[in-house]
Amino acid sequence: MTDTAAEPMLLTAGPGASPGLRAGGEEPDLFPMGRADAVVFAVGDARRAARRYATALGLRCTAYAGPETGEPETVAYVLDAPGTRFVLTSLVQVIGPRGRDLAGHLARHGDGVIDLAVAVPDVHYAYDYAVDRGAGALAEPYEVQDRYGTVVLAAIGVPGGTRHTLVDRSRYRGPYLPGYVPFERW
Repeated sequence: MTDTAAEPMLLTAGPGASPGLRAGGEEPDLFPMGRADAVVFAVGDARRAARRYATALGLRCTAYAGPETGEPETVAYVLDAPGTRFVLTSLVQVIGPRGRDLAGHLARHGDGVIDLAVAVPDVHYAYDYAVDRGAGALAEPYEVQDRYGTVVLAAIGVPGGTRHTLVDRSRYRGPYLPGYVPFERW
């Protein structure tokens, strides 16, 4: 869950599928994938949860987004350790779809994982590949940018309701994603 993607690996798609050729000598269905990028949690109080996670797990808070950074609906803290990234997000106020989605999730499920972000070498290809094989199309590939560069994102849905964000941050050097600022102190 770092922003330095490992060598892309190819995972054989489909339940019970095994590596190698498919029946009839066709190439196997392969999904290009790097490392996990982040586990995103919806929580009632992101600041309190971030401080607890940081203390209990030895994580370092590296980035923040909220009303002060131009995000009026939510606050989010990014916690990092080698190979691990958690993002703890809570609601400030409901203004639009993002706030409604987060409020609905918290009302139905309480605190928990809302997104598993995965680093991929080509977001457009990975999105098309997953949607063509039955994943729900939540957000087509799009770019976001700030002074640190550009990130390409897309989102798919899978059974169980957890969102999976496909991320290519190869042209980005910022603290997490556009809209986040480096975290300085509690």
